[in-house]
Amino acid sequence: MKTAKQTAARRACAGVLIVLLTLVSALSASTEGWQRRDVDWQAGGGRRIKGIHHPEDRPVPLQSPRRESAERSGRRSMTLYSAPAGPATAALTGEMLVESPPVDGFVPWIAVSVTTRRKAELEFEADVETSVRGSYPAGVNPQTDYIIGLFDTGASAHVMGYADGLRAGVYPGLLTANETIISGVTGSVVASVTKPLALFIDGLGAIDPETLLLDSSNMMGESNVAIMVGQNPGPLPDLPTAIGAPMSVYYTTVIRNDRMLTVERNGVTFTAPDIRLYETGDPQAPRFSTVIPLELRPLGGISVQYIPTLDMGLGGLDLDDILGGGFGSDFPPASPSIIIGNSSQSLFFVHSVDLHDGEQSAMDKNRFMLDTGAQVTVVGSRIAARLQLDPSEPEFEVEIQGVTGDITMAPGYYVDAIDIPALGQWFRARQIPVVLLDISSPEGGTLDGIIGMNLFVDFNLIVRGGGLFLDDDPALELQRIVPGQEADADAGN
Repeated sequence: MKTAKQTAARRACAGVLIVLLTLVSALSASTEGWQRRDVDWQAGGGRRIKGIHHPEDRPVPLQSPRRESAERSGRRSMTLYSAPAGPATAALTGEMLVESPPVDGFVPWIAVSVTTRRKAELEFEADVETSVRGSYPAGVNPQTDYIIGLFDTGASAHVMGYADGLRAGVYPGLLTANETIISGVTGSVVASVTKPLALFIDGLGAIDPETLLLDSSNMMGESNVAIMVGQNPGPLPDLPTAIGAPMSVYYTTVIRNDRMLTVERNGVTFTAPDIRLYETGDPQAPRFSTVIPLELRPLGGISVQYIPTLDMGLGGLDLDDILGGGFGSDFPPASPSIIIGNSSQSLFFVHSVDLHDGEQSAMDKNRFMLDTGAQVTVVGSRIAARLQLDPSEPEFEVEIQGVTGDITMAPGYYVDAIDIPALGQWFRARQIPVVLLDISSPEGGTLDGIIGMNLFVDFNLIVRGGGLFLDDDPALELQRIVPGQEADADAGN
């Protein structure tokens, strides 16, 4: 297991969990004769999958091109999981059954803009903004100097890459002197903490595909938030820009996989579902009939806010300044804004997941995180042990590039069944490719796994925020895409 090294020479940094990834210790499998395929997939938390290895006669199912089914290896001779007979079997033929999903899911790319809107000193809580407010940083053209980033529910704080920070005008005027450490599978990198600012997002539909100009009229976001910005990476990979749970907790986000959009910018092609934000409680927001309950955990979240730098010397203030409210000192953020309450860094968890493989089962597991920023589905070592997944006998392997640019290998398997209880119809998937990784949990310890977007390529989704004090619980709503028929999500379903 890798941990971040903090030397005495480095200034005290506020370490923030995005999603700390550690590989399972395993004997190396014999992969002689396996084929390798170059890929570039999001794995959540700033990690990318750069290659996939598989037996020549057992190619993995990919989203493009999609295979009709994935073959299983002969790693063991056991009776495969089968559904119970009777009414439950009939339910498996319903619209929420997914057979052999791809390894790689969709990527929720969004347009991101930055303004300088903030509140007064000693006001640390974020404000919801349902339209763009505030001034753009000096020299920024809002129609052209926007960023394309990820809508990432698995990120506990907002992150921006170095190049994106330059483009959006965050460098240099919106940075503080404070730093934080982002840890990953291969090591750690240092990021800067910004002054309070405002972020606004919309789907790729806000970008004109011909002129590439941004229409900000439907953008929503939040102000008075501190974010993490990558420092000059040199030859190493830049950090991705990811707008995390501190944004999605406040909104209803509709993800339309039946409306895929493509934008080509600076030689890079971005393809993503159409994404649109609605205010919580907006009667115009669509609703789908299949609802997977989520939980915002750790429980007890109250608000999104940053932790300020505390000047124990009171910054030269005297008693008259304090009594008169004449605070001339600055209290810049010491850490990025996160969801804070009884604990901190709350994220969205699926309330219950059942897994089956061969004769083994892992039932009613409640430590699976929903991560829209991860294209792959992940199981941790506890689940792998329950299902008897042998790290020395993978059915495929993936190369994971961490935040430092180093590559490590992780084993992959085809799990017979994943069932997620839902209101309406249960969500059921069969022959699911999963990657075996241990991922740090905001509750401490490690997750049971991650529910990635490869499970939902054939569905429209609604990520319904919530879970803060006195709010309704969050939820994930599903609607099966009917080929050749566009869903009428705008009217509600």
